[in-house]
Formats: sequence, structure tokens, C-alpha cells
Amino acid sequence: MNNQTVLITGASNGIGKELAYHFVTDKYSLILVARSVDKLEMLAAELREKYEVEVTVKAKDISREAAIHQLAQELKEDDVKVDVLVNNAGYGLYGDFVETDINDELGMIDLNVRSLTLLSKLFLPGMLERDRGGIMNVASVAAFMPGPFMAVYYATKAFVLSFTEALANEVKGTNVTVSALCPGPTETGFGDRADLGKSKLFDGSLSSAASVAQVAYREFKKGKVIVVPGVQNKFLIRLIRFLPRKAVTDIVRSVQAKK
Repeated sequence: MNNQTVLITGASNGIGKELAYHFVTDKYSLILVARSVDKLEMLAAELREKYEVEVTVKAKDISREAAIHQLAQELKEDDVKVDVLVNNAGYGLYGDFVETDINDELGMIDLNVRSLTLLSKLFLPGMLERDRGGIMNVASVAAFMPGPFMAVYYATKAFVLSFTEALANEVKGTNVTVSALCPGPTETGFGDRADLGKSKLFDGSLSSAASVAQVAYREFKKGKVIVVPGVQNKFLIRLIRFLPRKAVTDIVRSVQAKK
């Protein structure tokens, strides 16, 4: 054991699940958080048997502020200190803003923004006090541009990126790392949840969750602030810096247009 603990939200599948495999190879103890207790228990059993590490399952709906405070209180009562926080939980929603369900969008803001912010607020002080660990916030290439047909989702990821960069600057000079993972379209349950089957966005090649997690973990351990997996994604982000915002918005609209 390396005597450190990582808490991963949205750990039941996709990038969160794949990151769990990387942390256990370095003998981190794991706290897996998601709503799906059955999936979490299956993953936990596999990790305990294969890697002989301590894995705690917390079935919580962290879009609810009360659930986050309850989680923090339970960990405090068990004298569990979170050394690394992976804010992976989140979802998107596809469609014209005037037609989509506002309750879905407000829920998205709660999960993608409020929950991430609150979890960071609760666990970052302890990391700084111990002078180790860090936070990995899962943003997106969407964070770098406006997103017609996914207006609120893109805006939430822009918040995550800006927030992460600012925190990384605040903790400079410590042994605490704060990173934003910015993947492009990836093979997870995200597309189904966001109803992206109607869009052209996911018609092209997708990155695997495993490949994204591999890059994310490697670069996080190096202390990199912004992590963008994939050559095409890196090129895209560099390119849009030189284009007018209106042109960028029009390009995103064309890429995400309905089939």
C-alpha cells in the first residue's frame, strides 16, 4: 500500500472506471462513488481480488448537495482522508436550447458544476495540509469553445476548465496537483445519456475510455494542468485560438448538426 486514497465519482463505467484500474496499480485505496450500487460492487470485488487493495463503495447521487455532505461526513467518521479527488461524474444533453428540458439542464449544472465545486472545497484543504495528492477534474475539448445544440453542457465544461486552471495557480509551490482532463468524443455511456444519436458528432472515430484514462493518469502524475488526449484534439484546440469566435461557433454547429 502507498497509504493514499483516491475518490472517484462516476466510477461505475467509462473514464472513471478505467482510471480506477490505473490508481490501483499504484496501490491506492479506492472510494468509488456513483448511483449504481450493483456496478460499483462488481468493480470493487474485481479490484479487491486482483490487486489486493482496499475498495470502498459509496452509492450516492452527488447531484444532490445533501448527498455530498453525507459522503464527506461518513468518510470523516471512518477517519478516511481523501488524497486524490477525481471529479468525473457528469452528463450532457443534445438539442436546441428552446426545446430541451430545463430540469435536465439545471440538473446538469448541479452535477457538472456545483457538485464538482463542493467536492473540491471539501477535500482540497486536507490535501494542502498534508502537502500531497491532487484533484483531477474531467472537462472536455468542449471547454474551449461555444457549443450550439449543447449550449449548457459546453458552458459547464468551460467553467470546469477555468476553475481548474485558477486552482492550479493557487496551489503552485505545493505538492498538490490540480488538472483538467479534456477528452474529445469517447466511447462511454455519455453519448446515449446526452441523446447524441441524433447528431453527426459521434459518427466519426471515438477514443476508447481506456486510452483516455491512460493519458490522463500519466499526465496527472507528472503534474500537468491541462491534459488533452489525442493528436487531433490537441490540433483542434490550437487551431481555434487563431479563429474568430463566430467562425468557431459556426464550425461546432456544423459538426453537431442533426443527421
